[in-house]
Amino acid sequence: MAAENPVESLQEEATCPVCLEYFTEPVTLECGHNFCRACISQCWEGSDTATSCPQCRETVQQRNLRPNRQLANVVEIAKRLSLQAAKGAGGDGVCGEHQETLKLFCEEDQTPICVICRESRAHRAHTVAPIQEGKIQAHLQTLKEEREKLLGFKEAVTKRKTKRQKIVSEFQQLRQFLEEQERLLLAQLEKLDEAIVKIQNENVTKLSEEISHLSELIGEMEGKCQKPASEFLQDVRSTLSRYDRGSSLGSRTVPARTGLLGSVRNGPSLPQVNVTLDPDTAHPILVLSEDWKSVRWGDTRQRLQDNPERFDSDPCVLGCEGFTSGRHCWEVEVGDGRFWAVGVARESVRRKGEMNCSPKGGIWAVRRWWGQFRALTSPVTPLPLSWAPSRIRVCLDCDRGQVTFIDAGDEAPIFTFPPASFNTERIRLWLQVWDPDTRLRLCP
Repeated sequence: MAAENPVESLQEEATCPVCLEYFTEPVTLECGHNFCRACISQCWEGSDTATSCPQCRETVQQRNLRPNRQLANVVEIAKRLSLQAAKGAGGDGVCGEHQETLKLFCEEDQTPICVICRESRAHRAHTVAPIQEGKIQAHLQTLKEEREKLLGFKEAVTKRKTKRQKIVSEFQQLRQFLEEQERLLLAQLEKLDEAIVKIQNENVTKLSEEISHLSELIGEMEGKCQKPASEFLQDVRSTLSRYDRGSSLGSRTVPARTGLLGSVRNGPSLPQVNVTLDPDTAHPILVLSEDWKSVRWGDTRQRLQDNPERFDSDPCVLGCEGFTSGRHCWEVEVGDGRFWAVGVARESVRRKGEMNCSPKGGIWAVRRWWGQFRALTSPVTPLPLSWAPSRIRVCLDCDRGQVTFIDAGDEAPIFTFPPASFNTERIRLWLQVWDPDTRLRLCP
């Protein structure tokens, strides 16, 4: 049945019944039917005798092919009419290469093509669909891509918001912690001031009493100087003996400073013990000297055996020597290092994974982090030191379970931990280095 649209009817008349495309070099057979010269030649290929028409099956002579120039002209007219119709309907719905209507959509290349492009080498193996369906799919794909972009943007905004909230929360916690520490330090300072004032008042009272006693003694001795020598000497011996028995100067001691600055050393000074570093416990990033007396941060992580004794998380090292009783001390030269910790640790201190650097984790130490000094209590205790110690003396009293730190340069106390129970467990030197410019050395 002929199409109602004249242009479509003309296109059908100008279409080869074999290839279903516009005629190319149209020829007419004896039966009156028309074909492309290439199409009919291909149909009769391999046959030397008379054959039939592919459309009506009438027997015809192969060589009797008459060119149909009028039909060729009609084909050109049909092409131009088809091109004008396509331009009038869609503007750009014509193939630029073949001047055919773009009726198909290539899903692989995401582009509209004509029926001739469909059979070309570039699109022959591709999946195609009607152009309207292809346009919808392309638009749908574009919408999906836009949605993915918006989802990614939303996720990024949410992450930034969450990160900001986390930072604000951490700062609030830090501010609360600092405010609490400030209140504690101010309370300790107030108690320390009260103790100092009390001690000063007691000393003034005792000194006043002593001055009065000495004044009486001086007056008494000045009066006895007027007596004869034998009587004077006897009275002097009696007076001096009475003074020695009643004098409070001989028994007076200067009270030690306690509280915030820690316990001051008391009693005779302890002899220093010789300690060395244990290479089997050193973290792979740490480098020990040949005499095992110093440690520093290395350039690269060393390939060392991961034995059970070795620290694998925090850059720490233990001393070779362990102590279970008695009193011992040694000195560590820290120089001007910015990131270090010096102290002692239990034999059972955790070596693998995250450590708890406090007495709860089996560690008693002081630390410098940038310009801040801290005692590694739980929570940490800031040390408001007005000086930077370059050499620290570590004093260990195993029997009392006490660890004291002193500036070995000017003998000023740094901090004393509250007494702990070591339970006869071995206590060893413990060092920590976090900075390539920091070097800790055990003093001879």
